[in-house]
Amino acid sequence: MQKCATRRERRATRRTLRTALRARAAAHRAAQRARRAVNTGHPQPVRTRLVAAGLDDATAKRFAPAFSRGLTADGARTTTVKLKGRARKAVQVKLYAARTFTARLATYRPKNPVFAARFEALAVTL
Repeated sequence: MQKCATRRERRATRRTLRTALRARAAAHRAAQRARRAVNTGHPQPVRTRLVAAGLDDATAKRFAPAFSRGLTADGARTTTVKLKGRARKAVQVKLYAARTFTARLATYRPKNPVFAARFEALAVTL
């Protein structure tokens, strides 16, 4: 860390470092939680399986709907999502077994070449 000229700059630098550390810790916790869920052997949502496979949570959230489109789910469960204010809504979440997920991962490639390469690398590791 470089020496800051003013107290304001030092506080801004520390704030940036704390934010980065918090984000890294949150990503690590999300990955651990996903790995634990997948290791149970029960069917899991696509987003959970993608995070457990090694994608970051934001990318998994972005590609989960397209990844599961046209794929027959192995199961389903109901969960609640928070809407505006205090309103909540019950929604159904599709669950996929490891075999179904692995078969789809072997064939799914996004149009963006950067993300296509990341999905290809995931398919190779699994």
